Amino acid sequence: MQDDRTRPPAQLPYGASCITYGCGVVGMLLLYGLWQERIMAYPYDGEYFAGSAFLVLYNRLFGVVFALVMTFVMAEELGCAAPLWKYVFISGTAVAASIMQYEALKYISFTVQMLGKSCKMVPVMLWGILISKKRYVIIDWITSIIVTAAVAEFLLTGQITSEHNQGTSTYGLLMLVGFVILDGFTSTFQEKLFRDHLTSKYNQMLYINMVSAGITLISMIVSGFTSESFSFCARHPSLVGDASLLSAAAVAAQWFIYSQVQDYGALVFAATMNIRQIVSILASYLAYGHRITAYQICGLAVIGAVLVLRSLVGICKDPQEGSPLLDGRALRHAKGKGFSAFLRQTRAGCCPWKP
Repeated sequence: MQDDRTRPPAQLPYGASCITYGCGVVGMLLLYGLWQERIMAYPYDGEYFAGSAFLVLYNRLFGVVFALVMTFVMAEELGCAAPLWKYVFISGTAVAASIMQYEALKYISFTVQMLGKSCKMVPVMLWGILISKKRYVIIDWITSIIVTAAVAEFLLTGQITSEHNQGTSTYGLLMLVGFVILDGFTSTFQEKLFRDHLTSKYNQMLYINMVSAGITLISMIVSGFTSESFSFCARHPSLVGDASLLSAAAVAAQWFIYSQVQDYGALVFAATMNIRQIVSILASYLAYGHRITAYQICGLAVIGAVLVLRSLVGICKDPQEGSPLLDGRALRHAKGKGFSAFLRQTRAGCCPWKP
């Protein structure tokens, strides 16, 4: 018979780590969101920063350095744990989604952007059906419809434009729609990568950030924004500090997200993100003094209640939803294969026709 006295010590660290990861995700993404709004929606000595791609590049380079350090610390291999072309595919959609996210803040408020992310359930579900052949129960569709309707109510009953409004909010909403579609695809394909190839979190962080940085740099050179972004930094050195804080928060958030998904599964992470959206919206109103109507407050309350209740129902109804996407096999798979394995896997990863 199992000794009950052994249970509390075993369960306490497990529950504590779940709370730690959750607080880390919410805290880092809260900081990331506030600084993202500060950089894109407010001026530096009367001049607005327009280099969205520069911020994406800055974030990705931070991610590459962090992933490299952790790869060596954890004694993992440097080679692609999955085919490289799949990392390129994910990186391309991730870069496009990130740029659209920053661009949207020039035309719509941070609150609208966060609410738009709540509507991401619909494209995520559709991508899940197309890519992973998933099935969703009726409560998933009801939840997505209610949240989408509440977001529409919020958009129609109060101010939605950014403090730095460069024109019509329609363009910002189109950027937000593009972000939601691409980000939904990215997260779905990334989950499939975890399951199919048992990649470690640092391997994914390294290659996705590295390829994303390359794609972003090429796009900046082609578009001619490279010199303009660096000139802005020279004129306004405080931007460098803000971008560094933004990137550090983004990398820390990545680590907490990967850790939570690895240890507790997708549904626990989804519940955490729902809480994060509500906290970020409230923090934005407190920090920047945005105006809000009574109807918009009602819309926010409906969205928050529906998202939290849906997460709780999912966890209680299907305990398997709380199981990790990654298990110990991924970590064992990632360690101790040496430089020859790195070369073999990199060559194989470059060729999509190879298994």
